[in-house]
Amino acid sequence: MIEKIHLESPDKGYRRIKDDLKTYHGIKVNDKRVLRICRKKGIKSTIKYSNHGCTRRAAHPQFIAENILNREFTAESPNQKWLTDVTEFKYYTGVEVHKVYLSAILDLYDRRIVSFVTGDSNNNPLVFDTFDAAIAANPDAKPLFHSDRGYQYTNRVFHAKLEAAGMTQSMSRVGKCIDNGPMEGFWGILKRERYYGKRYFSRDSLVKMIEDYIEYYNNRRLQRKLGVLTPREKYEQYMAAA
Repeated sequence: MIEKIHLESPDKGYRRIKDDLKTYHGIKVNDKRVLRICRKKGIKSTIKYSNHGCTRRAAHPQFIAENILNREFTAESPNQKWLTDVTEFKYYTGVEVHKVYLSAILDLYDRRIVSFVTGDSNNNPLVFDTFDAAIAANPDAKPLFHSDRGYQYTNRVFHAKLEAAGMTQSMSRVGKCIDNGPMEGFWGILKRERYYGKRYFSRDSLVKMIEDYIEYYNNRRLQRKLGVLTPREKYEQYMAAA
C-alpha cells in the first residue's frame, strides 16, 4: 500500500503516507515503521525547491499599512485572518515561453484557500477579482487582511475596497518574506507537488492543474497541523460546533 500511495503521489513523504494509511485505508502504523519500509523500498518524496516570488513592489506606493499581523500565524476562527499573494507559472509552445499568474487568498485558521484567480497578467484586476470572489463566498467576513507591498496591494483603490468591506489592512515589511510565511509556504507546496520537474505545453493544461490542485488541497490533502484533517474538514468542524 505504501508503494501504491507513492506511485500515485510521489510528493508525499513518510509522514503523509502514514496519515493516508490510517485515514483512507484503515491501516494503523507509526511513523518509524513507515520510514523503515520507505527506506527499504527506496521511496523518497520529491525534492523541495526554493520559491522565488514574483510580486513587484510599488515604486511609489499610494498606501502603506503597518505589519499588524506581526507573524502571528494562528487564528481562533475562520475568516479572522487572511493572507494573499501572487505567484507565476510557465508553459511552453515550441520555443516560446508564456506565463500564467495565480492570485490566492489563504485563511490562517484552517489553511483553506478562500478564493483564487488565474490570469495572463500580474495586474490590478487579477488581485481585485480574487478579493471580490472571497467576499462573494464570505459576505460577512471582516478579517485582518495581510499581504506584501506589491503595487496592487498598495493601490489606493484596493485599500478603499478593504475599508468598504470592514477589513483592516496589514503588510509585510520591506524584504521580509517570512512576514507572509504561510502564503509563501502554500506556493512551495503547490509547486513542489505538481509543478517542479514537469513541463506544461498549453495554457489549458497548466490552469487545469492549478484548479485541480487547489480543489485537492482544500478537500483531500491531510495536514498534521490541522489535526490530520483537510482544510475543508477543519472549517466544517468549527462551523458545526459554532
